[in-house]
Amino acid sequence: MNNHPFHLVNNSPWPICASLGIMTLAFGMIMFMHKSSTMLISLGCFLVMISSFQWWRDVIRESTFQGLHTKKVMMNMKWGMILFIISEVMFFSSFFWSFFHSSLSPSMEIGLQWPPKSINTFNPMSIPMLNTMILLYSGISMTWAHHAIIQKNYTQSLQALILTVSLGMYFSLLQMYEYMESPFCISDSIYGSTFFMSTGFHGIHVIIGSMFIFAMTMRLKNLHMSNKHHVGFEASAWYWHFVDVVWLFLYLSIYWWGM
Repeated sequence: MNNHPFHLVNNSPWPICASLGIMTLAFGMIMFMHKSSTMLISLGCFLVMISSFQWWRDVIRESTFQGLHTKKVMMNMKWGMILFIISEVMFFSSFFWSFFHSSLSPSMEIGLQWPPKSINTFNPMSIPMLNTMILLYSGISMTWAHHAIIQKNYTQSLQALILTVSLGMYFSLLQMYEYMESPFCISDSIYGSTFFMSTGFHGIHVIIGSMFIFAMTMRLKNLHMSNKHHVGFEASAWYWHFVDVVWLFLYLSIYWWGM
């Protein structure tokens, strides 16, 4: 028996395996962009996925069957998620800084105007507006799921989570269609670079968030959570609301104001 509330984890192979997978994935992306080779990037994706699956499996076992996640551990995990989201705020701030730096003071190279010459921007009242409504509704359904689990209504919480994941997938499909129909590409001046970097990384976050919530849906279905012990659920909700807020800033600045 431990005489402290902390969780001292056992030796695990998954951190080093995940690190090697990420390194392989990074080199694979370089090989894909320069040599159009998909072998290394596929191996990297496989290593990252299998390491993540096994690592998270162990964490789920520790939190449920072994009962190692005390109140102190849960509080530390919440603070870890908060600090992670703060780092993500700084990450997206760099993209907004680049966008406003170029749009508020256009250089001679882009014709002293914003958007630059020959750039046909998207209609903000078309797919971007639809995607905005989708994310707002998904935020409402996520909040519904959270309140339902607190009220011990696990059926409604499960339904709300399924709705949230569906809306996230719908958003990703619409963004993929928007990219396919885009009249400009990432190499079309600073506008194309800032647009695809900011919206593209947000799209990746939506996909990750959808996977995160899907994992919580499976865990809730397997009765891994209670109304007082659902740290993973809360982390997914915070992450999804962060994604919502970032999209609102993206829509207002890049799609609407910067058109």
